[in-house]
Amino acid sequence: MKSKLVWQNAGERTFVLVLDSGAEAFGEIAEFATRASLKAASLTALGAFERATVGWFDVQKKEYRPVVVDEQCEGLSLLGDIAVGDDGKASLHMHAVLGLQDGSVRGGHFLEGIVRPTLEVTIVETPAHLRRRKRPALGIALIDL
Repeated sequence: MKSKLVWQNAGERTFVLVLDSGAEAFGEIAEFATRASLKAASLTALGAFERATVGWFDVQKKEYRPVVVDEQCEGLSLLGDIAVGDDGKASLHMHAVLGLQDGSVRGGHFLEGIVRPTLEVTIVETPAHLRRRKRPALGIALIDL
């Protein structure tokens, strides 16, 4: 992965990441966010994957049902945010819309994606600090303002 700080002013930073073919996108973005000490940021990304998994959250079971896309797909829209998790590390939350060869789409909570050939990510940090806390009643962590 290549990364570059492209703008910085008054506590706000903008980074551009370019992930290489074979990289696992969610893990690499989360690792970058921890290394860069991101406390509150939004992100957008586009590119493609050789395979990916999104999830649909089952409120009754308090878990994500995986939706596996086991084919080359385009990342038509990947959006997310970064906050600080209960463990003190960067907590990444992303959603994705993936385009398939026949023009259909799959979408949901982004769980995993193996990049092919590239993924371009823009991260915009704000000077605020956001905290994501586990909500036992829901089974997921949400931003706590």
